[in-house]
Amino acid sequence: MAAFSATHCRSYSYSHSSSINGGQNQPFSFSSFSRLSVPAKAIRNSLQTVVLMQDGVVATKVTPVEKETPKEKLKDELLSVTSTKEWDEKAGFDSNENESTVSITVVGASGDLAKKKIFPALFALYYEDCLPKHFTIYGYARSKMTDAELRNMVSKTLTCRIDKRENCSEKMDQFLKRCFYHSGQYDSEENFAQLDKKLKRHEGGRVSNRLFYLSIPPNIFVEAVKCASSSASSGNGWTRVIVEKPFGRDSESSAVLTKSLKQYLTEDQIFRIDHYLGKELVENLSVLRFANLIFEPLWTRQYIRNVQIIFSEDFGTEGRGGYFDNYGIIRDIMQNHLLQILALFAMETPVSLDAEDIRNEKVKVLRSMRPMRLEDVVIGQYKSHSKGGVTYPSYTDDKTVPKDSLTPTFAAAALFIDNARWDGVPFLMKAGKALHNKGAEIRVQFRHVPGNLYNRNFGTDLDRATNELVIRVQPDEAIFLKINNKVPGLGMRLDRSNLNLHYAARYSKEIPDAYERLLLDAIEGERRLFIRSDELDAAWALFTPVLKELEEKKIIPESYPYGSRGPVGAHYLAARYNVRWGDLDIE
Repeated sequence: MAAFSATHCRSYSYSHSSSINGGQNQPFSFSSFSRLSVPAKAIRNSLQTVVLMQDGVVATKVTPVEKETPKEKLKDELLSVTSTKEWDEKAGFDSNENESTVSITVVGASGDLAKKKIFPALFALYYEDCLPKHFTIYGYARSKMTDAELRNMVSKTLTCRIDKRENCSEKMDQFLKRCFYHSGQYDSEENFAQLDKKLKRHEGGRVSNRLFYLSIPPNIFVEAVKCASSSASSGNGWTRVIVEKPFGRDSESSAVLTKSLKQYLTEDQIFRIDHYLGKELVENLSVLRFANLIFEPLWTRQYIRNVQIIFSEDFGTEGRGGYFDNYGIIRDIMQNHLLQILALFAMETPVSLDAEDIRNEKVKVLRSMRPMRLEDVVIGQYKSHSKGGVTYPSYTDDKTVPKDSLTPTFAAAALFIDNARWDGVPFLMKAGKALHNKGAEIRVQFRHVPGNLYNRNFGTDLDRATNELVIRVQPDEAIFLKINNKVPGLGMRLDRSNLNLHYAARYSKEIPDAYERLLLDAIEGERRLFIRSDELDAAWALFTPVLKELEEKKIIPESYPYGSRGPVGAHYLAARYNVRWGDLDIE
């Protein structure tokens, strides 16, 4: 198995079992024979008995060599020290066949996601020496473009790490030389076959591993996968496909999409990306819980009163309303990003850190969740609002949105997990656009101290004295624990203070973008942060009934002003479960 290692990254171990056409084992390297202290004649007579052992050791069952003349013996000794390259050439093997290469094709290369996220993430990996020695990047889209035009487009979005500015322009130039472009239709096998020929030229006879990133609308996923599988898959390495959300609109459409993709791909080849799972603080969830003794015993209904998962944006759809109106905030944010965070937060301790063990536990959480009820959901839609002499538009002012649209731009929901650990604990989700700030966080509010000796010092609002663990996913990443503390002085006055881990202050290294981590994982074949098909089924099974009820009953969203904290109904929903939204307090 070929292995690549990088200076600052995890080692790459490439398995060839997941190529679209079934995959083939990588050719055995005969160059290792030149390192054996065995006469060359013996090697030639015993090639058929060579066994490749673990860790690359070669064991040979050497056939006894007939008595040799001094001349033959000298010839064998000279052959036994023949260089690797010379041996391969004499044996008729191309030395490139013993190396691997990775070809990354960004399908939909002219789109915003590719320009703003995918190409910059690939460059960041290259800048950190995380990509293998041999790699090629191809942009594929319908737009007519030359290699030079693609490089010019990509170069405008590339930046170097704040903590590593040296040789930045040189690194950019080297990276851009690895970027190429091929114009073609997404449903054309002929165009993908032309791409295949170009990829093979760059691969140069090496074992080819190919990664396709589908940065295209979901309605053409299947056609693109079909063409890639039939015309541009690897012949001797792996082929993997990254699929962007949305993965359908409901259980039925999601199942159809999965079934269609699996006509051409195995489950192991499909990497359903949810970029929120690649965020540093989300990945740190399991470390925080399972690597710190103080947290795991508290991670239960006995100590936790409620959990809040909050997502907010301080801007509206801004011309993207045509796409958004077809999905809404529940499908766009809650059913994937927030639900995935909930599953990671609430899962039981996995058997290991293996991808399947972690995903098995996440699926158990999703399957244990109580069916959602319409009365446990609040939806809203932002309206026009003037502030500071500036007038902000309403959702329906977006020219790409129908004037009578009932699509929610805000949603809050109460969810419950019916298992022994979380029985009765409300998990409150809230997501919205055009709110007062931008951020994403997880808030864990603990129960009140029973028989608290200092109750009289807190006054009547005991909620303000509640211990709270806050994991701020973005921006300004941080983890802080709210505790009660005595204010210095002769009296007994209590204060609520934060034990704070502020990432920017603690770590000088810039936090990688989520797409960097997920792209690296896909190249390595690490599936831990990608969504499995049964996870997807369980997630849609939870949300589909309430989504259909909202649409069939044409529930009118509650209006809220652009730049506010959202509709009032969200506060009533929280109050019903004796919960106060944690983001209402000023940190």
